[in-house]
Amino acid sequence: MDPKSRKLAGILLIILPTIAFGGFSLLMLLINPDSGYMDNPLRQNLWRAGHAHAGVLLVLSLVILRYVDEANLSGKIKGLVRSGAPIAAILLPTAFFLSVLDKNVTEPNALIYLAYIGFAILGLTVLTLGIGLIRKK
Repeated sequence: MDPKSRKLAGILLIILPTIAFGGFSLLMLLINPDSGYMDNPLRQNLWRAGHAHAGVLLVLSLVILRYVDEANLSGKIKGLVRSGAPIAAILLPTAFFLSVLDKNVTEPNALIYLAYIGFAILGLTVLTLGIGLIRKK
C-alpha cells in the first residue's frame, strides 16, 4: 500500500469512533422524550440519513484506498480518487445535518445542496477508480 493511502486510512480509522459517538447521540435523542427529536419527522429523517451516510461513506473510503494504488491512473488522479470519498463523507452528512438545524423547520435550507456536490464528487471518484482498475493490465 502506498504510504499516502496508508496514512489516510489511519486518519479515517481514527475518525471512525466519532461516527459511533454520533449514533450513540442519536440513540439518546430517541429515548429522551424531552429532546424534541421525535417531534419533527423531517429533521429526524435527515439526521438519520446524515449519520448513515457518514458511516457508509467512511467505510467506502477505506475500501477505495485498498484499490487506488492498483489502478492505472496518474499520480494526481490517484490523489483525487483517494480524497473523493472522504470529501463526499463530509459533504453529504453536513448537508443533511445543517440543512435542518432549527427544531421547527419544515423544509431543508440551502445547505441541502451540498449533498448534490458530495454525490457528484462520489460518483466521479468511483467511476474514475473503476475505469482505472479496468485499464490495469
